[in-house]
Amino acid sequence: MLQYSETFPSLLSPSDPRPVELVNADGRADFVLVCEHAGTAVPRRLRSLGLPAAESLGHIAYDVGAEDVARRLSDQLDAPLFLQRYSRLVVDCNRPFSAPDCIPEVSDGTVVPGNLNIAEYQRRQRYTEIHEPFHRGVALLLDRRATAGSPAVLVAVHSFTPRLAGGPGRPWQLGVLSNRDRSFAERFLGSFQKRNPTTISAHNEPYVVDDQGDYTIPVHGEARGLPHLLLEIRNDLIGDPEGQHRWASLIADGLIDARETKHVND
Repeated sequence: MLQYSETFPSLLSPSDPRPVELVNADGRADFVLVCEHAGTAVPRRLRSLGLPAAESLGHIAYDVGAEDVARRLSDQLDAPLFLQRYSRLVVDCNRPFSAPDCIPEVSDGTVVPGNLNIAEYQRRQRYTEIHEPFHRGVALLLDRRATAGSPAVLVAVHSFTPRLAGGPGRPWQLGVLSNRDRSFAERFLGSFQKRNPTTISAHNEPYVVDDQGDYTIPVHGEARGLPHLLLEIRNDLIGDPEGQHRWASLIADGLIDARETKHVND
């Protein structure tokens, strides 16, 4: 846990939202869902980071559609879900503190004025007051499950933009990401592709998981030895309730299949 001087005022004011929202805390499914880039909130003291509203509500600020898909998954699976309320531009809750883009100065070609030349204590404030409470909540729930001998399968829900600025189009509709342990991701992807042969899906596209570019999977999944995967859904497919419902149902079916396959093989 990071420390910073207590002589500085808190970043978050009483009027700012709590960093983490836990949905369906008593969900009985094996699955534990996390959505690290769900929110667009910016602490009042950061004054919108100097960005216009269009950028503050665009894909650089949060994972478009991911929260709604995750909420539907939580309901369909009866699984607890952790939602991060703050914009990834304030602090990225799927990055370690040492990552250059934990507090990005530029995101997909857009300069973030409120992140330029900030003091070290300000970086630590954001991490301590927003990042740490979110992951502390995830860790406590997983600790309780471990103590009770209850299984847990960690699923992180993300979305990605069809094209980054100046980059090529991204044809994938679903990416299934993992790193050191591919077993659950491969079972899920095999089930998903069998059920949805015309959907473009792949392992480790359009991103890969690693220790510097990710936090949730390395810390809560790999380090605990839990079955896990990170989902990336192309955000033009989940921008409305119909798409969100459809994709939550497709993913839920694949997750249940992958979990049942693990039980058979155990």
